[in-house]
Order: sequence, then structure tokens, then C-alpha cells
Amino acid sequence: MKAGAVTPGKTDSARVVEMPIPVPEPGEALIRLLDVGIDGTDLEISLGRYGDPPPGQDFLVLGHEAIGLVENSGSTDLVKGDLVVPLVRRPDSCFNCRTGQYDMCIEGNYRECGIRGAHGFLREYLAEAPDFLLKVPQDLRQLAVLAEPMSIVSKGVEQAMEFHRRSANPIQAALVLGAGSLGLLAAAFLSVQGFKTYSLDILPKSSLKGQLVEAIGATYLDGRENRIDELPRKLGNLDLIVEATGNSTVAFQAMSALGVNGVLCLMGVSTGEKMLEICADCIDMQIVLGNKVVFGTVSSNRGHFEYATQLLGEIEQRWPGWLTRLITRRLPLGDFKDALHPAPDSIKTVIEMP
Repeated sequence: MKAGAVTPGKTDSARVVEMPIPVPEPGEALIRLLDVGIDGTDLEISLGRYGDPPPGQDFLVLGHEAIGLVENSGSTDLVKGDLVVPLVRRPDSCFNCRTGQYDMCIEGNYRECGIRGAHGFLREYLAEAPDFLLKVPQDLRQLAVLAEPMSIVSKGVEQAMEFHRRSANPIQAALVLGAGSLGLLAAAFLSVQGFKTYSLDILPKSSLKGQLVEAIGATYLDGRENRIDELPRKLGNLDLIVEATGNSTVAFQAMSALGVNGVLCLMGVSTGEKMLEICADCIDMQIVLGNKVVFGTVSSNRGHFEYATQLLGEIEQRWPGWLTRLITRRLPLGDFKDALHPAPDSIKTVIEMP
């Protein structure tokens, strides 16, 4: 079978490789992959910034956002023809992993498909245990490739909302920094909750990103015209901020923009070594005197994936066709390298498997 792979640690190593079709172990299912999403993590790995191949191998198959079809199953939980989304992280033996919270792993010996120590889903076939396959409704065939990023959003925003319950005053206004696929899904989730939602990116309001934000009743802000540190004066108290740019400078700016009793959720990952001169005392004082919370979130577990598929259904019902518009490009596997060089207005590229 064919797969899209890279050599971790090397730039410009993306290529299509040949691999044997996996033979399922007892109890496992054989999955034919249908669609695989490409995101910023894949781009970072392709640039050689991180990523680890499986033990004993010198390449890593990319892809951790996918949907597939059960070809055959060694379990009664799944049958041929079921539509499934494969989960990403594989647990180690720590307490949290043993209780199903492998996204909160303590020891750090987990594996992540397409990222760390395990091949990803950018291949024709996958053999996997039912514990790491989530059956999804057939009517989500075109949308469930977004389940993984939606699971990240559902985890992060739910935790942010839980932190904010310290305050008797409910969340009124929320800001999402970044209008990529993660940021747009976060904006949709917040809009579903009924919050006054703002989304900031560095493209004009007339861009597709701006149109998508406005289509769900949120307000789009052009970051070239709206400085983050000036947003509280313009918008009032920001109860919840989601940082989804992966830009560390923006993350620190967000700390200063956060309102009293507010919660800042950091979802973006910055892999460089950028140095920044900041007023550390100012930020410390603002966070302490303002009862503010700043936290990071990474990965997700089965419960988050289950909630994510529910959310995708709710968003599709409320704004039909909106989620489909997030997928701005579809490419065959042979052209997957093009997906690693997205245009500024690109949102989500999906690789259609053979």
C-alpha cells in the first residue's frame, strides 16, 4: 500500500512510500482510510522541527486526522461498512492513562499516531483495536475528518468554562485568536454556547475566514487594524480567550488582554526559540490581581472525540454547509506534499486516499 511519510528531523523529506498492508491481530479491525486532514503539526514535522518514527524505523507516516471504513473486524463492536474515526494517542502505564485520561499522561511514555513513535493515518490501510476506533454516523461521512481538531477544541473550551465557574458571573464575551481550522471550530463551539464571540486573524473581513466567522453570528476582527492590547478598551471585559495561532508573541499579548476573572486557553504550539522582551511584573500583577487563569491543553481522549462528533452534528444542523466550507482543498495522496505548503487563506486541506 502507499503512504505519505517524512524522515523526522530532516526538511523537505516528504514522499510517498510503499508499505505492506497490515495484518490485524486477534480482535483488531482492518480499516480502509478514506480522508486524512493535514494540519500545522504535520507542517512542523515536515520541517524537521519534531516528530519521532516508530522504534527501528527511519521514517514516519504523517496524518492524525482521519476517517475510514471497516473492511473486516475481529470484534463484535464493529462490522464491515462501519464508518470510524481513529483516535490519536496510545497510552503508557501511568495512572491517568490506565483510567482513560491518556491525554493527561503523567510519565510521557505515550505514543501518538503520525507524531511520536507510531505511524499516522496517511496510508491506505490501518489495523487497530476497537478501543482506539470511534464509530460515527454515516451522515458525518464528509465531516468526521474534522473530529480530531474538534476534539481538541471540545477539551480545551470545556476546561476553560469549568475554570470560569469560579466566578458567579457567567461568561459573556469570548475571543478566539487565529481563524485556522482550530480557531474556526472554537468560534463555532463558543457561538453554540451563546457567548458573544469575536475572532481575530490577519486577513481582511472579506476573506473566506472573515465570511465564515460572520456566518455563525460571531464578529470578525482584522488583526492588522486591531491591536490585541487595545481589544479590552474596544470590546469590554473578555471572559474567555482561546489562543489558536501557535505564535508565542500572540500568547503573551493575550495574557494582557484577558479580562478580570478571565480564562486563557493556549491551544497553539510554538516550536521555535523566539526571544521576547516583556514586562514580566506587569503580566504577573495583572494575572494575580485579576484572578485570571492561563492554561495549556494538548491531545484528547475518547470522551472528547465522542463529544466532538456530537458537536459536528449540532453545528451542521444549525449552519448547514458551514463545516464543509472549512475544507478549502482536496488532494490525492500523490500530491500530499503540496498540502505542506498552504496558501495564507487556506483553512483545511484533506487528502483523499486511493
